[in-house]
Amino acid sequence: MPTKTLKLIRSIDSGSIVGGSIEELAELAVLNKVLLGFLRRVGYEGPLRVREENRYRRYMSGVAEVSRALSGLDYALFKFRKPVEHVSVDIDVLIRRAHLPKAVRTLADRGFRIEVLEPYTVTMVRGGTIVDLYTHPSFAWIVYLDGERLLEETEPIEVNGSEARALTREAEAVATATHAIYKEHMYLLSDYYVTKRWLNGKALNLARELRAEEAVKTVLKLNEQIEQGRVETPVKLKPAQSMEILARKFMEDSNFRATTINILRLAMRKRTVHQLVQRIKRRTY
Repeated sequence: MPTKTLKLIRSIDSGSIVGGSIEELAELAVLNKVLLGFLRRVGYEGPLRVREENRYRRYMSGVAEVSRALSGLDYALFKFRKPVEHVSVDIDVLIRRAHLPKAVRTLADRGFRIEVLEPYTVTMVRGGTIVDLYTHPSFAWIVYLDGERLLEETEPIEVNGSEARALTREAEAVATATHAIYKEHMYLLSDYYVTKRWLNGKALNLARELRAEEAVKTVLKLNEQIEQGRVETPVKLKPAQSMEILARKFMEDSNFRATTINILRLAMRKRTVHQLVQRIKRRTY
């Protein structure tokens, strides 16, 4: 019998419900961050679809505004381009460190305020719009991808009639794989579609250069397990597996190795233990 995940994949790919009910598959789609794409592809019409479409319009309007504000700076939308649509919680922007102060001032002029200030990330908020400005993709103040190098892999795209800059599909695939494996230790169907569609020879070469081959190898194995019906998504990596992957990253990546000292500074913060507990309990990210 196919897994619920396979039923969801087949429904998305075929454009009609394949096994299960719309309610059951929609619940799984929420956890896997593919709800809007699922509803669109199966032609569902109802309050849930209306709500998601309205949220998506607001989100894309915010992305267009932020892109216009950052025009002229060296930036790229990342964790943004996806083959199956989803309404994200925040707008993730990779920006060259030298341009970060101007980006912050520009967004502040438009009503955004700094909510969180960390070594490689500035989170700015205005009402329900959240913008995360990254100089390097990182977790726990540890750099797992070289942001400066990633910014060499960008291209113009259109968002709501406005020009924006985003990572190329290949760079997005590498960013997605590393985010899931190194940072979240969890793999969603949204990640599956990105890596399944956009991991190619060029992406593999970029992953090799960025010392991210282990993450890519891991997601390719997960993709195979998903398609064979051996796992349900979201897939949570086992702690031992995550530790082994991170240990290899530590040995192979000098940037990762040099910034691991920052985790000691992070551990001094009162909310760190609470965040770790919530991370263990979560069903998705």
